Amino acid sequence: MESTIALEPPKVRWDLSALFAGLDDPRIEQTWQAASEAADTFATTYRGKINTPELTAETLATAIKAMESLYNEVHKPMGFASLMFAADSGDAKIGAFMQKQRERGTGLSVKTMFFELELQAAPAETIDPLLTDPALANYTHYIRATRMYSPHRLSEPEEIVFEEMANTGSRAWVRLFEELTANQVYKMTKPDADAPIECTAQEILKLNFDPDRPTRQAAADALSAGLKEMERVLVYNYNNLLQEHSVEDRLRKLEFPEQSRHLANELEKPTVDRVIALCKKNYGLVERYYNIKREILDLSELTHIDRYAPLFKTEEQVGWDDAKSIVLSAFGAFSETLEARARQFFDENWIDAEPRKGKQGGAFCSYNTPDTHPLVFQTYQNRMDDVMTLAHELGHGVHASLSRAQTYLNFHGTLPLAELASTFGEMLVFEKLVEAANEKDKLALYADKIEGVFATVFRQAAMFSFEQRCHQARRAEGELTAEQFAAIWQEEQQATFGSSVKLGEQHGMWWTYVGHFIFAPFYVYAYSFGELLVLSLYQMAKAEGPSFATKYVDLLKLGGSRTPHELMETVGVDLDSEAFWLGGFAAMEKLVSDFEGLWAGYQASKG
Repeated sequence: MESTIALEPPKVRWDLSALFAGLDDPRIEQTWQAASEAADTFATTYRGKINTPELTAETLATAIKAMESLYNEVHKPMGFASLMFAADSGDAKIGAFMQKQRERGTGLSVKTMFFELELQAAPAETIDPLLTDPALANYTHYIRATRMYSPHRLSEPEEIVFEEMANTGSRAWVRLFEELTANQVYKMTKPDADAPIECTAQEILKLNFDPDRPTRQAAADALSAGLKEMERVLVYNYNNLLQEHSVEDRLRKLEFPEQSRHLANELEKPTVDRVIALCKKNYGLVERYYNIKREILDLSELTHIDRYAPLFKTEEQVGWDDAKSIVLSAFGAFSETLEARARQFFDENWIDAEPRKGKQGGAFCSYNTPDTHPLVFQTYQNRMDDVMTLAHELGHGVHASLSRAQTYLNFHGTLPLAELASTFGEMLVFEKLVEAANEKDKLALYADKIEGVFATVFRQAAMFSFEQRCHQARRAEGELTAEQFAAIWQEEQQATFGSSVKLGEQHGMWWTYVGHFIFAPFYVYAYSFGELLVLSLYQMAKAEGPSFATKYVDLLKLGGSRTPHELMETVGVDLDSEAFWLGGFAAMEKLVSDFEGLWAGYQASKG
């Protein structure tokens, strides 16, 4: 695994042929034509037939199946366009193609929008008796989840206007952010270098983990300078999205900015508030850990450039083949099913891992549709952290693969549980690596894991608070300045570290590259939920032994066919139990305590 020669990044690109062969594949047009005709038939058949006392379970079930089939097919060209754009957002032709698919999707949504509006408008005395009929057994969760929006629905003409305007409204602002940030060039002058080099955002962010402090500072300077060039547009962009969110909330009679996300996640506000409050109550763990890290690094002060600094200088790299072996071995030790499903991603080219200009940052798993297959996207740069990212996204991938047992409307789980399999996958790989590590490497692995957990739980909780305050301030005060955003960002992020890390002034603008604020408001708390849930669930798995793996696989197969509470009940978890969530924090405290013990032992061994 170790090497003194720089490894080449993998030339691994995904195969999208299960969707389409390319932008000019005639099947794309055929899909849209067939979908348009099906939508017309659907509207003719069912308009006015749902919100009526004569509605039967058979009629409703037949209508849902027809709509589900339609959604399944149109997801394919729209998903294909998004995947192509993620892989090369600098290609104007791909951008135009994606926009066209979105516009066609809008046209189709307008034709079928009446159905869910009628389903939401129908009185309980019409719908509730039907839910016990076997004809609707596969769709009771969908029906209940759809009807949760009943108090917030608008008239059909108003909903059509919302949908039509989105392509030149919020979706356009999101696309602007994606194109701008993915194609920005960062000019970095390395220590002792005569001239700057041009870097992508991913290359710059990778240097957060560089062992050389002047290099980390140079990278931070380059990142800040590059973001500064875009700051005016990014600040204006975010202000517009905040205002649009406010207008929609007002028109839909939503009481607070994150309410729409809670509805989508099928979670109650007290549940979310309880978890976020517990996160803030446990910020002291972060301060405790970073005080030790400062001692190990032998620095008088840690700043934002030191958060992810390695504990020891190392030339370690992990090539793609080694990463594959590590992840599959770890998954297989827990469950043969997990390993077999994950192996498909490698064997059938379901992963895009190659670093390249124009490729969007970050990592994700696209579920696609039950009758195709999921795909994983990341930029693999031969770091141990990239191995953990691969484990994370393949966890998603396994979940998506197993969820294909469901039909389209039950395929996707809500966001908090969407992180369940990904963080579980990370834990499997972490323990596998620790088993084979020496004392020094164990320290490094624990540090990486703890910092990853903190970034997923506490940083995301702080980002959730940042979003809450930004939305509230935009509504109360009007358009916010870059300085106002920076002040909120610094205050919330600094609170997580206490006095252990000082976030420098340049860190104040680093909120601008966080895409979740732009394309998925309030998504971030799902990460806190997912990590805490898995930390506690993983302890249950270890206590129960091999029998838990079967229950876990069965849980993943359920996809989004039940509410989060109902899904977790299948493995004996109550999401409203504070004791359960405290188990996650206890697991974190153990990681920190183990790290402290490893450090004390390492010091003693060095005499």
